[in-house]
Amino acid sequence: MSEHTFDDKKERAVILGEYIVEKKATVRAAAKAFGISKSTVHMDGTKQKKF
Repeated sequence: MSEHTFDDKKERAVILGEYIVEKKATVRAAAKAFGISKSTVHMDGTKQKKF
């Protein structure tokens, strides 16, 4: 598991989205890789996409 820091929620949502697409990762795998909860990944993927 690696340490990731983000300046804001938008940045985190973009980085998570890129990671999921590039690695063909599941929500569970992305959450584990970034050290965050699955709920956070889901929220970023649904609610933060209104940029």
